[in-house]
Amino acid sequence: MIDSKMMKDILSLQRSELTDHYMYLKLAKREKDPHNKEVLEKIAKDEYRHYHFWKKITNEELKPRRLHLWFYYIISIIFGITFGVRLMELGEVKTQYLYKELEGKIEGIEKLVQEEEEHEEALIDKLKEEKLNYVGSIVLGLNDALVELTGTLAGLTFALANSKIVALSGLITGIAASFSMASSEYLAKKQEESHSKALKSAFYTGVAYIIAVVLLILPYLLMPSDITFNIFGVIVEGIYVSLAITILVVVLIILVFNFYISVAKRLNFKKRFFEMVTISLGVAILSFVIGYLVKTIFNIDI
Repeated sequence: MIDSKMMKDILSLQRSELTDHYMYLKLAKREKDPHNKEVLEKIAKDEYRHYHFWKKITNEELKPRRLHLWFYYIISIIFGITFGVRLMELGEVKTQYLYKELEGKIEGIEKLVQEEEEHEEALIDKLKEEKLNYVGSIVLGLNDALVELTGTLAGLTFALANSKIVALSGLITGIAASFSMASSEYLAKKQEESHSKALKSAFYTGVAYIIAVVLLILPYLLMPSDITFNIFGVIVEGIYVSLAITILVVVLIILVFNFYISVAKRLNFKKRFFEMVTISLGVAILSFVIGYLVKTIFNIDI
């Protein structure tokens, strides 16, 4: 016997299946890779079949959740299909709970639950995205930039105490290091892969490095050295506020990047996040101390 609460839950599931159907269908229509297109169309077809499973019970024709549909569609376009789809899965906690609630109460639902948990997941694993194939190269460029440049900027901040000079030094160092890292990645990958794949690996490494460089030196470019801040009664020079903002940017980059990787490739977020933060900030603190010692010992004042 289906009561009013159960019917409400079933209608919610029916709408979710229809929304997912249109989501996968829209992604399939814009997908150029034949393999990915086939996978997405297959999932869309399965979702539509699930929608009709519930429709036979409710006898109602529903419309998809437009806001939900467009949100994950745009996310998938910007950050990639795999990330968008897996993020959508993480957001469907209520849907998974409702399926469990209805098990044993609706005839045929066990097969539906099995398909939701296994069949679609297996299909999603078959999606092929170039950017995910080069995650290792992106990690190399990003991690190296965060560790090296954070340490460089921290050391220069105390040694030079001039925002413009620190920014210029950081930019020159960062650009040179990005070319060095990219070329090293190319030479390393060339031994294992084709010329084109090695070149792409180098490109992803270099671009990730350059993006990190720009984001980290931006606070120094935007904030003058001679400006001061009264923070809880303590006068702090602008350059040290720039360093604090840069460190915050480092943490945010690590947070966003590791969240992306953990969702797209189903990896442990906390372990990777705290590992990268500890290394980057540890090097920054050590470099800051070295900068202080250099300035004190050699009596450098700029």
